[in-house]
Amino acid sequence: MRLLRLLLTPAIRMPSSLRLLAPILALFLCAVAASANSPWDQPASALADQIASILGPGQARLTLRNLSSVSPDDLAAVRRILEQDLRTHGITPSGDEAANQLRVTLSENSRQRLWVAEIVEGNETRVAMIALDRPASSAVQAASGITLHKQFLFTATQPVLAALEVPDGLIVLQPEQIVLYTRAPAGFTPLTVFPIRQKRPLARDPRGLLVSTANGEAFEAHLPGVACEGINAAPGAAGQWTVHCHDSDDPWPIAAPNLMQLGSAPAPALKAFYNAGRDHYTGIVAPSLGVDLPAFYTAAWFARAQTPALLVNSLDGKLQLAGNATLTPIGGARDWGSDFASLQSACGNGTQIVASSSGAAAQDSLRAYEIPALEAIPISPPLAMDGSVTALWTASGGRSLFATIRTEPPAGQPVLYEVDRVSANCN
Repeated sequence: MRLLRLLLTPAIRMPSSLRLLAPILALFLCAVAASANSPWDQPASALADQIASILGPGQARLTLRNLSSVSPDDLAAVRRILEQDLRTHGITPSGDEAANQLRVTLSENSRQRLWVAEIVEGNETRVAMIALDRPASSAVQAASGITLHKQFLFTATQPVLAALEVPDGLIVLQPEQIVLYTRAPAGFTPLTVFPIRQKRPLARDPRGLLVSTANGEAFEAHLPGVACEGINAAPGAAGQWTVHCHDSDDPWPIAAPNLMQLGSAPAPALKAFYNAGRDHYTGIVAPSLGVDLPAFYTAAWFARAQTPALLVNSLDGKLQLAGNATLTPIGGARDWGSDFASLQSACGNGTQIVASSSGAAAQDSLRAYEIPALEAIPISPPLAMDGSVTALWTASGGRSLFATIRTEPPAGQPVLYEVDRVSANCN
């Protein structure tokens, strides 16, 4: 700083050779002084140290994604400092020609900031991560913020386990029947009821699944111990459906590849075995994902590094992601309920997880999350629902969700189950 004060004194007090260099040296020293006071120096240096210990010297393509409250100006400073620190370790950030990739995500929750670097070398991905305290005054924000909104569809007197859009309306799965709803000016109206007549009693809160063919002219329905097939004898004509049900312990299809595209690849045709007596998936799937899954309640396909991975919540409440023959624990899901579904929107990275809140609240809520690394980051405010969410599933095509809400009636009135469509708007 003594040299800086000398450079800034009147020019008549300096030698002529120093006067020529004074402007350049002053700018340099000011830049050094400014960078020395940057709050990002220490975390960027710590992350660069971890990256270097994994990658070693060489070239890498660096991408930086912000899911935190770091401002755009500070984000540019973070990138500049991180690139400088990487170069001191012999790692040169370069263009698309580099074989190695560095994907750095800045995220945060209510307690701390989390910087995660995914180091990709060929088919192997390793992770470096640092945590730092958040300023008390900053609020959690999402660069790819989303607002969820709902649209009322219909109400029913029995629980609605699943619904499926077909050209002439909706196919609705309930514990003891399948109902065809048709579109009407005031909404959806029940038209035809197909009794299931299952032989074994169902659990108190049974789950169900509906899967359509690509053209919407047939569907499969799955309940614990029961499978049904529906065929439309006259496509496009309301009410021309036939439904046949039978006892079955066959695995349930978790996703139909013709209905869901995640990242650059479609979700594979995966089936999971269901424990009808316990009302949850056993963890055995076909074909195998190359890793043993725990028993789980819900599963959803999720885009991970442009390839599909399966997100599951185990019976103990832990959230895990299965992909590339590994099972990775995911944090940030302590407030989740047992129901979640994937949503493909035009917001953020294009794929979000919408989860219900935990606990048996009289008024539930839904919230959208992204999972850039090892933690689920909320990117939407909670969407209040008029009751407790009892089922949540992805609509055909993945652009919206269906939710069943159990509403608490006035004294002496029957319980009603409301079905809403949930979609997203980008902020």
